[in-house]
Order: sequence, then structure tokens, then C-alpha cells
Amino acid sequence: MKKTLIAITVLSLFAGCTTLSTQAVSLNNPERGYVSVNTTANTEVAPDVAEISFAVQTSDTKSMQKATTENKQISDKVFAQLKSMIDTKNGDYIKTADFSASPIYTYNGSKKNFDRYEVSNRVIVHTKSIDKVGKMIDSAIAAGATNVDNLTFSVSNYEAQCNDLISIASEKAQKRAGVIAKTLSTTVDGVRTFDVSCSANNYNTPRFYMAKNMLSAVADSAGAAESATTISNGVVKINANVNATFFVK
Repeated sequence: MKKTLIAITVLSLFAGCTTLSTQAVSLNNPERGYVSVNTTANTEVAPDVAEISFAVQTSDTKSMQKATTENKQISDKVFAQLKSMIDTKNGDYIKTADFSASPIYTYNGSKKNFDRYEVSNRVIVHTKSIDKVGKMIDSAIAAGATNVDNLTFSVSNYEAQCNDLISIASEKAQKRAGVIAKTLSTTVDGVRTFDVSCSANNYNTPRFYMAKNMLSAVADSAGAAESATTISNGVVKINANVNATFFVK
């Protein structure tokens, strides 16, 4: 019996990053042809959640206990100040992220010299009060925080946004595969593979806010409240991507 071999031609569409994969279909070998497509869907969303990482660092050249006691006193003030500014009923919270206490050494060649005892206490504030971020930073520094190590913005309904975008990208993938199949006088005949992903990127990553001695204008918490540091939260871009292959017949 004579075998018949049908070859599907390779098609490349540069304007949509869509390709039709080469595939051979034999009447006696039921390996099926397929179309590969890649589609995306994205949106820009104003962030509604902020996380700020504060640190209190203290040191003493003679006593670890003294450095620790001083750190606790300052940390308690910072914690109390920040707690008064968040709304726990709206999901805001403060948590301790890290605490360390250790001797610090310097080296002169191979010689190890004790320098000081250093204590660091780090807390993270999670808040939906975006409009208060600048005031929180100023108030924490006025209360004794020595560093603001990180500031990030995010979207609380990220999962819902991703699901919507994945749905849009999936519909685009199916439609695009149908267009390609029709151009080649074939039709889509089921899904071969389907991979999806979703990610978020902050278009305007906030600048780290460091060292309380950089804020000579902040003399006390009252002054900080009157002239809060300006923080631009920018927008968050959420992007969904679909890589799919569809059988054709």
C-alpha cells in the first residue's frame, strides 16, 4: 500500500511573534500538525499597598548590653509612632523582620582588632494608607530610625488582575491560531500545549531613603507631619503571557 505524506509548510509572522511549526502528517503515522502562538495582555494599575523596611542601629565600644538597651528604647519609640499611623482594620500591620547583635572587628593585615558592639533591629510596615508613606518615613526617622532600607509598592487585587489578563491573552491565542489555520486551508482541532504566566513590574521604583542625618529639617515628629517627604508611587504594570500550540487538521 502506497504511503501518502502531507507536509505542512513553515510560516513565520514577524508582526505577532507567531510561528507555525514544521510538522509532517502520515496516513500510517498519526503524528499531527500544530500551530504555535504567543500572545500577551497587560494593564497599568495604581498601587494601593506599600511596604517600608525601617532599621534602628546602635553601637557601643564597651558594652553589648548598653547597645542593646539603647536599641530597644529607640525601637520602642519608632514602633509606637508607626503603630499610631496605621489602620489595622484595613489590613495594615507592623512586623519584626530581623534582629541582630554582634561584635564588629577590623583587620590590620592578619591582626584582628575589636571595634565595637553593634545591634540592629529591623521592622516592616505593611500599609494601604499610601498617602501616609512620606509622613511615616519622616516620623520614624524623627523617632530614631537610622535607615529606611526598602520601599515597595504593590497591588492588593493582583490575582484577580492576572486572571482577567490571562483570559484575554488566551482568547487572543485561540483566535490567532484560527486565523493562521484558515490561511493554510486547515482548521484548529484541539489544544496540544498551553502555558501561561503573569508578572508585575513597578514602573517607578522608589528611591531608598537613607540615614536620619540626611534630614536636618526634621527636628521632631510635629515638623515631619507639617512637611512630609514626597514619595511617588508610580504605577504597576501587570503582564500576562500565553504560549500555546493547537492541533490542526
